[in-house]
Amino acid sequence: MQSRAGRQAAGREGNGDEGRAAGTAVFYLVAFGILALDQVTKLIIVRSLSLGQAIPVVSGLFNIVYVLNPGAAFGFLASLPAGFRNPFFIFISVGAAVLIVAYHTRHLRALILPSVALGLILGGAVGNLIDRLRYGMVVDFLDFFLRGYHWPAFNVADSAISVGVGLMLLDMLMEWWRERGRGRPR
Repeated sequence: MQSRAGRQAAGREGNGDEGRAAGTAVFYLVAFGILALDQVTKLIIVRSLSLGQAIPVVSGLFNIVYVLNPGAAFGFLASLPAGFRNPFFIFISVGAAVLIVAYHTRHLRALILPSVALGLILGGAVGNLIDRLRYGMVVDFLDFFLRGYHWPAFNVADSAISVGVGLMLLDMLMEWWRERGRGRPR
């Protein structure tokens, strides 16, 4: 079994430059795809609904809503003072985007699963960054609830970030499992 460095050097999904090119293409295609889907869905919501309006989709479970979220994903840190909050989130988003691109380019460009994961995170981060620059807040519209339990409204960008983090954790777990398997006596 090869280590992560060995798989990257060989290009896990291809040989050398082909693997790096494939991982890079996947990374940017996923990032731009998520960014486009996020911005199009938010544009539809902003143009179709009034702020605060809810449209029931599945009674007692799911609504499409139009809310503006001053916080991070799922309303995190929404209570910070506005004069600090928006510049803080813009700074964090720009910094995260730069670090994601740099990390992918340096370490993971030949690896498909981490390329997909980081592409999801990058697309989501940039999607919410655009909202912060445009509105000073993030447009959220997916509203799930069940009886007395209510999940904070979210959007495509938040979903992509969450799935991307999950895929990165899965990749790390798979890497750990491969490394663990190599150390066992046969």
